[in-house]
Amino acid sequence: MARRKDRPGPLEPRSEAILRAIIDEYVATATPVGSFALVSRYPLGVSSATVRNVMAELEAAGYLGHPHTSAGRVPTDSGYRLYVESIPEGIGLAPVERLMIRHQFSQIEYASEHWFRLAAATLAGTTHVAGLATPAKPASCRVRRIDLVANGPRTASLVLVLAEGAVKQTLLTLPDQLDQDELDRIATQLTARLSGRSSAQVERSVAAMQPGPTSAASLAVRTAERVAAMMRELDLAAVEDVFSEGLLNVMAAPEFARSERLRRVFAALQDRAFIGTLAKRVSRGEDVQVFIGSENDHEEMHDVSLVLAQYGRHGRATGVVGVLGPTRMAYPHAISTVRYVRGLMNELVDHLYA
Repeated sequence: MARRKDRPGPLEPRSEAILRAIIDEYVATATPVGSFALVSRYPLGVSSATVRNVMAELEAAGYLGHPHTSAGRVPTDSGYRLYVESIPEGIGLAPVERLMIRHQFSQIEYASEHWFRLAAATLAGTTHVAGLATPAKPASCRVRRIDLVANGPRTASLVLVLAEGAVKQTLLTLPDQLDQDELDRIATQLTARLSGRSSAQVERSVAAMQPGPTSAASLAVRTAERVAAMMRELDLAAVEDVFSEGLLNVMAAPEFARSERLRRVFAALQDRAFIGTLAKRVSRGEDVQVFIGSENDHEEMHDVSLVLAQYGRHGRATGVVGVLGPTRMAYPHAISTVRYVRGLMNELVDHLYA
């Protein structure tokens, strides 16, 4: 896991053990933690009085909060940060979970949007919070296939399948009524001419094309121009799409009993500018990164934590996978799951760009 340069200073071992026990207990129960619960459930080797003293010190240091309605303590964002920074670097996912996840991915075809949906669903199912995934976005997308499908006397759907697996669709107005056989012929010719080409290369091909006297020739040029425009737009976007699964897991958390808090989180996830900025932040690290509560730039995300990792290869294509949940999250398991799924997504990108 990527370590923060501004990480909190280390605690002495007894205080760190008590803070870790408090966080583990709070993650499991979602209720403020008292000294009696810690002494009775965790092998701390100290009395309740000692635990209370240490808890008071941790609260004074800003690592614990003290709800007015309870005698127990709850972790603060700073407490979670100290906890996360102490997680061993080499922590891994259990073999049975790795086997189950890899089996799920083996059932899905390469170069398919199902990979990204499956990544989000797998992360959600394994961690019991929300899973997130963005498609692998290359510096410049490339054509895999072009299809034209008649859906009216003078209209057709242009279906652009990109080498990275994304499928984009738009509506074309036909210069004349053309049957499906003629549309298939035009699409086949364009695929043969443009397959494997970037947006800049498609634009150069369009410049060299002659409209010709027939409706079919005119449609071929217009289709190629539309393909080039769609690809330019995709290249300019910081994030193409965001797949999310398991948001109901987050809704079930007691922290979000008031639904308006979670609605703000969902709205933030629809903000492409925010997701694009987040993807850039993640790209600066080489491993899993954790953003806890108020560490998130977007105010609406201050009630949640994000555990994210960039996957793919720089210079080829990159995307982001991760999980979103309450700050009361099982961070070690979330980090190890995101790290493992990231490795599988790396394999996808390697396969696509081999």
